[in-house]
Amino acid sequence: MNNAERLEKLDSILDELLEMPSDRVLLVEGIKDRMAMVLLGVNGKIICVQAEGGPLRIAERLHIENLSAVIMTDWDPKGEGIAKELVRYLSSLCVKHDISIRSRLRSLCGGEIRDVQSLPSLYCRLVTEAVRKKES
Repeated sequence: MNNAERLEKLDSILDELLEMPSDRVLLVEGIKDRMAMVLLGVNGKIICVQAEGGPLRIAERLHIENLSAVIMTDWDPKGEGIAKELVRYLSSLCVKHDISIRSRLRSLCGGEIRDVQSLPSLYCRLVTEAVRKKES
C-alpha cells in the first residue's frame, strides 16, 4: 500500500472516531495519547486508562455509567497487555467495546510507529508528502 492509500485509510479511521456516539468513549494509555487524539481532531470523551486507575477500574466505571468503549492503546508490548486486560474486564462486565480500530491503525502504521502519541507526526508526514506529489 502506498502512502496516499495509507493517508486515505487514516482519514477514514479518524472520521470514524469523530463520529463516535456520545455513549462511547475512547480509551488511551496516557496524557500524551489523549493530546495526540485531540491534535488529530478527535473531540469526544477520551479517558486515560493509567491516570484513571487502570483497566479494571475503567471497566467498572463504564459498566456503571452504561458506556461503550473504543480501545486505543499503543501497539508496543505494554499497550498490548493493557488492551488485553481491557478486553477481558470489559467482556466480563458485558461492556460493549471495539478493538478493531486499534488493529487497523496498527497494520496501517506497519511498524513505522508503535504508539498513539506518534499518530499526529505520521499524519503530518503523509499529508506533506501528498501535497508535494500534487505540486510536482
